Amino acid sequence: MGLIIVEVMPKPEILDPQGKAVRGAFLRHGVDVFTDVRQGKRFQLSVEGPVTEAHLESARELAATSLSNPIIEDVIAVYAAEGER
Repeated sequence: MGLIIVEVMPKPEILDPQGKAVRGAFLRHGVDVFTDVRQGKRFQLSVEGPVTEAHLESARELAATSLSNPIIEDVIAVYAAEGER
């Protein structure tokens, strides 16, 4: 069974309240080495058999039209991750 990973992040100019909340939690725990935190989304798409270029192309299309909001998010990566679970 193949696995495709799709990573989506808010556009840089979009505020990220979840990322700010996570950074605040880090600071409350005494961790101050990170200057910023941005929170995104990761999707795992399973396919029968090995991942093909056709699977990846379908995943790219879905990433752009259904898995992300192109007004406020960027699709960062779409890639095969065989054996990952």
